[in-house]
Amino acid sequence: MLGFSFALFATMASMVSALPTNATSVGRTCGSVLSVAEIASAEEYFNAHKPESDMSAFAATLDVYWHVISKDSTLNGGNIPDSQIQKSIDVLNQDYRSSSLSFKLAVVDRTVNSDWFMNAGPGSNQQTAMKRALRKGGASDLNVYSVGPIRDEEGKGLLGFATFPSSYTSNPRDDGVVLLYSSVPGGSSAPFNLGRTLTHEVGHWVGLYHTFQGGCLSDGDDVFDTPAEASAAFGCETGRDTCELQPGMDPIHNFMDYSDDACMTEFTRGQAERMKAQMATFRGVPPT
Repeated sequence: MLGFSFALFATMASMVSALPTNATSVGRTCGSVLSVAEIASAEEYFNAHKPESDMSAFAATLDVYWHVISKDSTLNGGNIPDSQIQKSIDVLNQDYRSSSLSFKLAVVDRTVNSDWFMNAGPGSNQQTAMKRALRKGGASDLNVYSVGPIRDEEGKGLLGFATFPSSYTSNPRDDGVVLLYSSVPGGSSAPFNLGRTLTHEVGHWVGLYHTFQGGCLSDGDDVFDTPAEASAAFGCETGRDTCELQPGMDPIHNFMDYSDDACMTEFTRGQAERMKAQMATFRGVPPT
């Protein structure tokens, strides 16, 4: 959505962050949320410091450190095999091929800790301890933590959550993606078991907001070519148009919506441009 309005965006961001609260029975859920002040500060800094050069030649390969957290040695206990992890990376590279970002699996480590596995939700003490103990690399290194049932502070279920590039400097040890282990390709969380939860959460990690951020009343995701969308799309609602007075149908196939995995197929050119500029500005990945 073209343009940006801090006040209206901030108000709507607070509203859409509450959408996952009943989504365990509805569809995809995501716990990636910035506060009103964080959004305003991040966008102000980004607009002042983003690269002025042409980003069309930008390309980068990012190391991935995958931390398997399990409650025991079984698959049902979270101990996913290397094959599912590599397939996750394959899906990630397939989905990000238009962005010139690629991902290389650097390390897989395994930790048996039932408390972390069961309780590593956003803002929890367990999540903080887990990341402080295990995180590797720098700002441009993606750390993925696969854990058990993820719940927000209200106890509602989530498929995952991620930090944003703008948050790295203030809290580098918190950086990364936390993922429901059964959402990996071949996992048991159908229809969210084709790997698109990781694609979605990495989208936040490289600087993208939800396509429905701001609804019809604001240009909230700060991307020029994503049509306005009043609310998250669930399932695969073909023909959905919740902002009839604005151009374009709802972007239900976009990786940053809430559709089922099989329905997610694309990033837009504007999203690819934004993620490259975000990575250069906040994560120090140089334009080439």
